[in-house]
Amino acid sequence: MALLADSLSRVKPSATIAVTNKAAELKRAGRDVIGLGAGEPDFDTPENIKEAAIEAIRSGKTKYTAVDGIPELKEAIVDKFRRENELTYKTSQVSVGTGGKQILYNALVATLNPGDEVIVPAPYWVSYPDMVLLGGGEPVAVETTSATNYKMTAAALEAAITPRTKWLILNSPSNPSGAAYSRTELAEIGAVLARHPQVWVMTDDMYEHLVYDDFAFTTIAQVCPELMDRTLTVNGVSKAYAMTGWRIGYAGGPEQLIKAMAKIQSQSTSNPCTISQWAAVEALTGPQGFIAENNIVFKERRDLVVSMLNQASGISCPTPEGAFYVFPSCAGTIGRTAPSGKTLATDEDFVTELLEQEGVAVVQGSAFGTGPNFRISYATSTQALETACERIQRFCGSLK
Repeated sequence: MALLADSLSRVKPSATIAVTNKAAELKRAGRDVIGLGAGEPDFDTPENIKEAAIEAIRSGKTKYTAVDGIPELKEAIVDKFRRENELTYKTSQVSVGTGGKQILYNALVATLNPGDEVIVPAPYWVSYPDMVLLGGGEPVAVETTSATNYKMTAAALEAAITPRTKWLILNSPSNPSGAAYSRTELAEIGAVLARHPQVWVMTDDMYEHLVYDDFAFTTIAQVCPELMDRTLTVNGVSKAYAMTGWRIGYAGGPEQLIKAMAKIQSQSTSNPCTISQWAAVEALTGPQGFIAENNIVFKERRDLVVSMLNQASGISCPTPEGAFYVFPSCAGTIGRTAPSGKTLATDEDFVTELLEQEGVAVVQGSAFGTGPNFRISYATSTQALETACERIQRFCGSLK
């Protein structure tokens, strides 16, 4: 009898975590490496949020809580959805988990049966397909291109839906592309979903507050209220509040689904960290001005990276609407030869040679279902980004 489950063979390790670990390993070995693979802000968690956590510890708020969140945090989430997204939920329709990843995983495990299909627009966050597989379902990737700014069209969605389709996962702004769906685009997608009542929608809105150039964020249940009773609106405090390590994600959705997710969570992690929950209350209810201040820096970095990458031979980089990633094509480098003598056949070859030759760690686009591309996170210092882009230009210039 084999030790490992057969289902594990269908799942790949996270490519983004692998790149981050590889960069750290090379740094420890003394290499000058700039890591652009991590999806987390380089800003510190705001002081008022840290103080709320310290106060929670000092006041003894360190015990178990309800499985899917303290009432105070659920109330803060209800208020946030009403204030920012025009969505009305009861606290019984809110789930709090150990990061957005657990929320997504709980929902999939609670609802998928063998053979159920989940539509995932590509490029996608690396974990979506594997979470679907672990839940017993079948991920169905819908390809997009730079011509649509890596956004799925209504026609492409219509073509992908079958009688077995249970979920659509919609991530806007997107990891890895930074592309964000406009109100009009969401309405077009909603019109397709209205014709297919068996399809539920899981929106990953984790980068909601990280949008630029006057882009107006909306979420699909806000644009298409008729889909409210089959939409799980997922969010969290990780990105906008620089709280990645605090591990708090949340969602609003139909009560039946929320209860099922709590049942899964009760037999896995139980409650999210109590101290982190109290910190999240402060994040959602406290001062919000720092988000706009941080976004000014992110936009400057985005513009710098897009400009410098588009000056690199063989690279084409669109300007994203949000998040803190760019997703350039490296198609113009494929078939060319690196100084090592290696001919670049794939985007994985490109990122491997870039790391070996220039010490810049990025993630290959094929890990996100679209290539030849690569993802850069610009959530790091402007100086590091400028140096990294100079190295990428030099690497591309060295190809023959």
